[in-house]
Amino acid sequence: MNKTDLIATIMTKNGRLSKAAVGRAVASLMDEVVNTLAKGEHVTLQGFGSFRVVQRASRKGRNPRTGEEIKIDSTRTVKFTAGKNLKEAVN
Repeated sequence: MNKTDLIATIMTKNGRLSKAAVGRAVASLMDEVVNTLAKGEHVTLQGFGSFRVVQRASRKGRNPRTGEEIKIDSTRTVKFTAGKNLKEAVN
Protein backbone atom coordinates (compact mmCIF):
# COMPACT_ATOMS: atom_id res chain seq x y z
CA MET A 1 0.00 0.00 0.00
CA ASN A 2 1.31 3.43 -0.89
CA LYS A 3 0.13 6.91 0.10
CA THR A 4 -2.44 7.10 -2.71
CA ASP A 5 -3.89 3.70 -1.75
CA LEU A 6 -4.06 4.77 1.90
CA ILE A 7 -5.95 7.95 1.00
CA ALA A 8 -8.38 6.01 -1.19
CA THR A 9 -9.01 3.44 1.56
CA ILE A 10 -9.66 6.09 4.21
CA MET A 11 -11.96 7.96 1.82
CA THR A 12 -13.92 4.78 1.06
CA LYS A 13 -14.34 3.89 4.74
CA ASN A 14 -15.56 7.40 5.56
CA GLY A 15 -17.92 8.41 2.77
CA ARG A 16 -18.32 11.98 4.04
CA LEU A 17 -14.73 13.11 3.44
CA SER A 18 -13.42 14.11 0.04
CA LYS A 19 -10.23 12.70 -1.40
CA ALA A 20 -8.62 16.14 -1.13
CA ALA A 21 -9.53 16.46 2.58
CA VAL A 22 -8.17 13.00 3.38
CA GLY A 23 -5.03 13.77 1.37
CA ARG A 24 -4.46 16.97 3.36
CA ALA A 25 -4.98 15.11 6.65
CA VAL A 26 -2.52 12.36 5.73
CA ALA A 27 0.04 14.91 4.51
CA SER A 28 -0.36 16.92 7.73
CA LEU A 29 0.17 13.81 9.84
CA MET A 30 3.31 12.89 7.93
CA ASP A 31 4.66 16.45 8.10
CA GLU A 32 4.16 16.63 11.86
CA VAL A 33 5.89 13.27 12.40
CA VAL A 34 8.85 14.43 10.30
CA ASN A 35 9.05 17.84 12.02
CA THR A 36 8.89 16.30 15.50
CA LEU A 37 11.59 13.74 14.69
CA ALA A 38 13.77 16.46 13.15
CA LYS A 39 13.71 18.23 16.53
CA GLY A 40 15.02 15.04 18.15
CA GLU A 41 11.74 14.26 19.92
CA HIS A 42 9.91 10.96 19.63
CA VAL A 43 6.39 10.27 18.34
CA THR A 44 4.08 7.71 19.92
CA LEU A 45 0.86 6.61 18.25
CA GLN A 46 -0.93 4.62 20.95
CA GLY A 47 -1.56 1.04 19.84
CA PHE A 48 0.33 1.50 16.55
CA GLY A 49 3.91 2.18 17.57
CA SER A 50 6.55 4.79 18.20
CA PHE A 51 9.21 6.54 16.18
CA ARG A 52 12.42 7.87 17.69
CA VAL A 53 15.72 9.25 16.50
CA VAL A 54 18.81 7.21 17.35
CA GLN A 55 22.50 7.96 16.84
CA ARG A 56 24.53 5.37 14.95
CA ALA A 57 28.18 5.32 15.94
CA SER A 58 30.92 5.61 13.34
CA ARG A 59 32.31 2.29 12.23
CA LYS A 60 34.64 0.58 9.81
CA GLY A 61 33.33 -0.97 6.61
CA ARG A 62 34.66 -2.39 3.38
CA ASN A 63 34.31 -1.19 -0.18
CA PRO A 64 32.71 -4.22 -1.91
CA ARG A 65 34.52 -3.55 -5.20
CA THR A 66 38.05 -3.14 -3.91
CA GLY A 67 37.91 -4.69 -0.46
CA GLU A 68 39.50 -1.51 0.87
CA GLU A 69 38.64 -0.62 4.46
CA ILE A 70 36.66 2.63 4.77
CA LYS A 71 35.36 4.71 7.66
CA ILE A 72 31.59 5.12 7.86
CA ASP A 73 30.68 8.33 9.70
CA SER A 74 28.20 8.45 12.56
CA THR A 75 24.68 9.39 11.58
CA ARG A 76 21.22 9.91 12.98
CA THR A 77 18.43 7.59 11.84
CA VAL A 78 14.83 6.80 12.75
CA LYS A 79 13.85 3.68 14.65
CA PHE A 80 10.28 2.36 14.68
CA THR A 81 8.99 0.12 17.47
CA ALA A 82 5.66 -1.58 16.81
CA GLY A 83 2.94 -1.23 19.43
CA LYS A 84 1.02 -4.06 21.04
CA ASN A 85 -2.04 -3.82 18.75
CA LEU A 86 0.11 -3.81 15.61
CA LYS A 87 2.15 -6.80 16.79
CA GLU A 88 -1.03 -8.74 17.60
CA ALA A 89 -2.62 -7.90 14.23
CA VAL A 90 0.45 -9.11 12.32
CA ASN A 91 0.83 -12.36 14.28
